[in-house]
Amino acid sequence: MLLALLCLAWASPAQTTAGAAKDQKPKYEMKQYWFVMLVKGKDRDKITDTARINQLQAGHMANMQRMADMGKLIVAGPFGDDGHWRGIFIFDAASREEVEALLKTDPAISAGRLDYEIHPWWTAKGTVFK
Repeated sequence: MLLALLCLAWASPAQTTAGAAKDQKPKYEMKQYWFVMLVKGKDRDKITDTARINQLQAGHMANMQRMADMGKLIVAGPFGDDGHWRGIFIFDAASREEVEALLKTDPAISAGRLDYEIHPWWTAKGTVFK
């Protein structure tokens, strides 16, 4: 009798609920995000003044926080080497044009210290991001 009760307790709701669909699986749904590869900008080597570099970096960081607070920037981070690829952004935005407009607010991009490539990127909704 105890074994029968334990089996009932461990059974899934679909197995114990009368009239429930058998083997009901969660809906698999893809969602598009925008992957941005940040790369060295064309004027990166022309900007050599440390104070100016620090000012651009502070503005870059503040802008990332602003975009995250808006709910648009959901992943951001630099690469750990000094290669051409500098970092990534992943945006939750309606269009490429929206992403482009957001990127143009970044002081490091505006100054030519950073540049970017934008790519549509898909993942299963709810598996990685909201």
